[in-house]
Amino acid sequence: MPLHIGPLHIGIVACSSEGAALCYRTICLEGATQLGTHAHPEVSMYTHSLADYVRCLDAGDWPGVGALMLASANKLAKAGANFLICPDNTIHHALALIEACSPLPWLHIAEVVAEQAVAQGFRRFGLLGTQWLVESEMYPDRIMARGLDLVRPDSNERAEINRIIMHELVRGVIEPASIGFFQRVIGRMQDAGCDAVVLGCTEIPLIINDANSVLPTLDSTRLLARAALTRAIG
Repeated sequence: MPLHIGPLHIGIVACSSEGAALCYRTICLEGATQLGTHAHPEVSMYTHSLADYVRCLDAGDWPGVGALMLASANKLAKAGANFLICPDNTIHHALALIEACSPLPWLHIAEVVAEQAVAQGFRRFGLLGTQWLVESEMYPDRIMARGLDLVRPDSNERAEINRIIMHELVRGVIEPASIGFFQRVIGRMQDAGCDAVVLGCTEIPLIINDANSVLPTLDSTRLLARAALTRAIG
């Protein structure tokens, strides 16, 4: 096999447009800081209709979610990608079902976030995301394996966060009241002893960041994009 010259080709398995767009923009804009003005690695993206994913999620059909991800992976492999990322925390739950038959390797968003949490010295953090995500063990498994602790939203908070994500943020709608709600949840997590908060939905950084959060944020979208840049550039 010939030696690859230059940055690797990044394949983005997209789910929602807003999260994928933020990830793509981060790769392209921050690539220039390492490669020179206007430069970034080659990037390809494939997006099934979000409705297809939501239909599977509502039915608890994780194999169906995995099948959509695998179909995207196969298309991106044919487009010449060298490895894959998915700027959507929730559907990573299905990655374990299809990773062994994937044509390309993946970077796992929760692994990237957990590694950054360790690097920054955080010990206990809150987790924000869809109900599907916060009720899964995807983040807890990776966090506890590193000796860290985690606080999840309570049931009422989960329902409202899920509503904001699925009915506002994925549509690009930003409401001041929703920002305030997230800030109150983060404040409660601070009171519970958290020293950071994971923005475990790739749309949450559209409204929450270090400037308006009482806790330092672990922005899963940008952290994944930066990890992809590191891998691509080598």
